Amino acid sequence: MSNNLFDGFTPVNAKAWKQKIQADLKGADYNDTLIWNTNEDINVKPFYHSDHFEEKELYQIPTSSWFVGQFIFVTIVEVTNKKAIDAIERGAESIVFIISEPTISIDKLLQNIDPFSTPIHLKLQFLDSEFINKLNTLPYASAITVHTDIIGNLAETGNWYTDLSKDHEQLNNIVKKQTQLKSTLSIDTSLYQNAGATIVQQLAYAIAHANEYLNHFNSELKQPITFNVSVGTNYFFEIAKLRALRLLWNTLASEYNISQDCHIVAFPTKRNKTIYDYNTNMLRTSTECMSAILGGANTICNQSYDALYHKDNEFGERISRNQLLILKKESYFGDVINASDGSYYIESITQQLAEKALEIFKTIENGGGFLQQLKEGTIQKKIKASAEKEQEQFNTGELVLLGTNKHPNANDRMKDNLELYPFLKTNARKTLIEPILQKRIAEISEQDRLKTE
Repeated sequence: MSNNLFDGFTPVNAKAWKQKIQADLKGADYNDTLIWNTNEDINVKPFYHSDHFEEKELYQIPTSSWFVGQFIFVTIVEVTNKKAIDAIERGAESIVFIISEPTISIDKLLQNIDPFSTPIHLKLQFLDSEFINKLNTLPYASAITVHTDIIGNLAETGNWYTDLSKDHEQLNNIVKKQTQLKSTLSIDTSLYQNAGATIVQQLAYAIAHANEYLNHFNSELKQPITFNVSVGTNYFFEIAKLRALRLLWNTLASEYNISQDCHIVAFPTKRNKTIYDYNTNMLRTSTECMSAILGGANTICNQSYDALYHKDNEFGERISRNQLLILKKESYFGDVINASDGSYYIESITQQLAEKALEIFKTIENGGGFLQQLKEGTIQKKIKASAEKEQEQFNTGELVLLGTNKHPNANDRMKDNLELYPFLKTNARKTLIEPILQKRIAEISEQDRLKTE
């Protein structure tokens, strides 16, 4: 007796399915009724079939488990250490420390923390090769990932840390001299999404961004690279985005004959978050974390529902961490690895996103490379155009944020609850290039509501 549940059914090909659908439409146009187009210029069909993949190999992401991560900003070392230990005891499996000063003692920061059982990431808000070289001598250095991204800093702030020559000199000292640290080079792709780039643009800019480093180091880059990726609410497309990122990185890395291994740290985007009806943010971050899991992220750090307007607080951090723990322990997202493998829909989107991103990548390289196009302002203009289109979709109600531009609660009052300024901040300063500005979709409407409270 066969164990295949489908042996008793006659196979139905894609053509027969489409004919059946057309018959059920009773004369309505198949393309106009059931196919919709995304901002990535991808036509989403009503069904996907194995027939569409007869000549293509389905892409399988590398098998791996994922870590429940938590961002912690380092203030007073002893206080931060206790906070990290408490987070680990409450379920955090990896800690991403955000460090603003090179005077921080890592030994004190990690006191009573075992980096081999709880992987540690250090996101540095400064560039200091001496600081990182000291990390290389630590007995637990191989369990530490350092995030260094001088191009990401240039794109976000409009300036190098010091200047082009000194930044690259520091980067050389960091990357070429590291023999123990797990990784030292990172790519911050979250900047592009939070500024309004489409998924295809995010992927293209991520790979072009990475290619600048590969051009610089070539085969001297021995360590895996880290991608920091923000995840939006377009559920299946965000799953496909992470898969496409790995596919594109594998393709690029193979050209340089370097390791195709990479580590993806994923977290929810800020772009669609709101200060009004803020509990809805928990629903948004839940689906975004699910996309990150199914897309194959290695470390996932959730965002507190009140992160926009409240200072760090125990309740918000506990809720955001528990969202991940529920997904992993109670919803069994930690038991099934690569659950999206074999989905024809996700596979189709993955391939289309990768192909479209590759075309943009080629255009960038033909135009002198990512750095050159940043200096010319081309990247900034492309992102602005996408952001303006998305903003218009929000303004007209085509793009919906529940509780904000649909079903808003007129009784919500937020003016007295704002511990943090939740809107875009701009400081008048001289920059080498136009910085890429991160702005939420709901900012203008929220500011208008605050004025009328």
